[in-house]
Amino acid sequence: MIRLSPSLLSLDFYRAKEEIEKIRPYAPYLHFDVMDGHFVPNLALGECIVKSLRAHLNEVFDVHLMVEKPEDFIVPFAKAGADILTFHAEATEDAGALIDAIHALGKKAGISIKPNTPVEAILPYLDRVDLVLVMTVEPGFGGQALLESCLAKIPVLREEINKTGREIDLEADGGIKCDNVRKLTSLGADLIVAGSAIFAAADPALAAKTLLQNAKGEH
Repeated sequence: MIRLSPSLLSLDFYRAKEEIEKIRPYAPYLHFDVMDGHFVPNLALGECIVKSLRAHLNEVFDVHLMVEKPEDFIVPFAKAGADILTFHAEATEDAGALIDAIHALGKKAGISIKPNTPVEAILPYLDRVDLVLVMTVEPGFGGQALLESCLAKIPVLREEINKTGREIDLEADGGIKCDNVRKLTSLGADLIVAGSAIFAAADPALAAKTLLQNAKGEH
């Protein structure tokens, strides 16, 4: 089942309630980009944002830790209300231990790779994770163009996920818009992150609806 996880990095937080309400019919997930200014050259979305929204929303909170030492971040974000905690394979020396620690907190564990990281880096963990996130831009900033070179990873991961017989979300994030989303879903991605394509649109609700329809091949 194809779903949207809109990135709040592009949200106008002055109008957060209004903007989120508009897209709720089309987006069962919300994507929180967490950046520490070290792993990526930007700062974004601390646990206080997750906590404040969690008090009012029941969507799946999809928290993407673009940070060094992700093991230091999982407890604060779990307590704040995250449902899924996704860390980068490049940011830890012991991905297996980190997956176990996330599960011990009662949360789903995701693992992500940057554009230059091969899929082989995460294949050993497919029997343990709940989500795999393929970055289709260099992480750190919204509004970038999708890197076509990253698309080849998706069918490989879809095949490997299917072999496990497990329910694992295959998420794609970066530069995804109405005119290219079908490329990703046709290759096997089933959870789509989009930020500026939704929240920078004149009508976010229409943008989310159209993006979802295109993702499903309904247009």
